[in-house]
Amino acid sequence: MTKTVTTRWDPADHLVSSEDQAAYLEAALEDGDPKVIAAALGDIARAKGMTQIARDAGLGRESLYKALSAGGNPEFGTILKVISALGLQLHASPADEAKAAV
Repeated sequence: MTKTVTTRWDPADHLVSSEDQAAYLEAALEDGDPKVIAAALGDIARAKGMTQIARDAGLGRESLYKALSAGGNPEFGTILKVISALGLQLHASPADEAKAAV
């Protein structure tokens, strides 16, 4: 029997286009879990280059890694800086009635 070799799947490897990155962040925002949103931002930042994103956001690379890690708890200001550095925008829209009733 041959051994099956597996590698860890990394979403950052598949976030190539701006459209992919925006859709990935949108899905995280729809989930609503702050840790999922921070992790998604971290994945997108790694796809684009964490060093450059940290520089564009005016943050230290190490602090950005920490803030967007699984155990991180970034401030909202940090989230906004990262989203801007990623070239993305947040948009608000009315929640549909089905979601609002839950």
